[in-house]
Amino acid sequence: MCFSLFRAKSKNSGIQSKKSSRNSNAPAAVSSSSRSQTNSRSNEFNTFNNSKSSSISSRTSLSSLKDSLPENLHIYDLSEIRSATKNFLLKPTSSSSSSTSWKCLIDKKQSMITQRKLRRPIDNSELRKKLSLLCKSHHASLVKLHGASVSGNYIYLVYEFISGANLSDCLRNPRNPSYTVLSNWISRVQIVAGIADGLDYVHNCAGFKNGFIHNHIKSSSIIICDEPALVAKICHFGTAQLCGEVPEAISEEDDEGLDYPVLKRVGSAVGKFVGTRGYMSPEFQSTGIPTLKSDVFAFGVVILELLSGEEPMKVKADSGEGVFRKVSLIETAREAVESGTGKLRQWVDKRLKDSYPVEVAERLTRVAIECVEEDPGKRPDMGRVAGWISKLFLESKTWAQSIGLPDEITVSLAPR
Repeated sequence: MCFSLFRAKSKNSGIQSKKSSRNSNAPAAVSSSSRSQTNSRSNEFNTFNNSKSSSISSRTSLSSLKDSLPENLHIYDLSEIRSATKNFLLKPTSSSSSSTSWKCLIDKKQSMITQRKLRRPIDNSELRKKLSLLCKSHHASLVKLHGASVSGNYIYLVYEFISGANLSDCLRNPRNPSYTVLSNWISRVQIVAGIADGLDYVHNCAGFKNGFIHNHIKSSSIIICDEPALVAKICHFGTAQLCGEVPEAISEEDDEGLDYPVLKRVGSAVGKFVGTRGYMSPEFQSTGIPTLKSDVFAFGVVILELLSGEEPMKVKADSGEGVFRKVSLIETAREAVESGTGKLRQWVDKRLKDSYPVEVAERLTRVAIECVEEDPGKRPDMGRVAGWISKLFLESKTWAQSIGLPDEITVSLAPR
């Protein structure tokens, strides 16, 4: 483009010079021609400089654009994982029966590396295909996946490191049970709205026709950070697909004309599943096959946690009979809604000190109860849920402004 502009400018200058020489006498023509040639060279020089400057500016813009775009996911060599984790001797940040995670430096970036057992074998070509699909999915409420590595029966998932605390610890501070950083209504409904928006994106906008199934929605898998206001980020996006936890979906070519996702069983592995008590939907408990609706169920439980501050499932001692019984948060929420406003106010987290819009709290509780319906067919999809919650969030902000409370919440997540 710069070269064409240079030639066009030169040609135009030459034409102007010829016209000038034809319309003047000889001595004047020489003078005019000289001036024209001088001007032409000057114009060419300026055009060249402008073109060069424009080219540099374009390269700078492209470079800055490239830096702002999400990086391509890639497959790490196992040696890189070993080096980052000090040959797996680095102290884990978390460890459970299903996974181990390390905070470490890889590719000069602070990252979280999570080791999980593969549910079924996966080769590099399949891994590359899935990573390329996940690469297209980016949302402010999702922790970014940088890449992965496979070795034997294990997969190593490399995520960006997010500074903050998980939602479970924010609600139930292990050091001080009576304290919570989420001590006001706006902070909680803001978090609910963020999670709903992120999960709606995972289900409906993440690049696959029938959406992704998350399969790891729970309060301990949601990071709360303050940058600059309270932000909720969902961890483990893509884990279910990469680890083989989700049965294979039929191809989009075979799926044309269907209004619902169809899943294929993958060997006998679907019968072996690991879930978290209190978050598993009834159909997931019986089949071990996660679905979009089982994600909605788990999200409904998270809403109830944020409203009540309680765990999804607790074991309480019955003082009268001297026996222990399980108490489900879902059951107590249903009882509170059915019993009326007074009972609901007793059920909502007392650390909110009765400072919240009661009608909005009741409607949000009803949204959660719809999400945890036993029949998956009666549960709403995440698009509808996110829409309802967005409206309740706006109503909450209006309520906060009407009584002079700040509607943008920033807190410190430093240890107390």
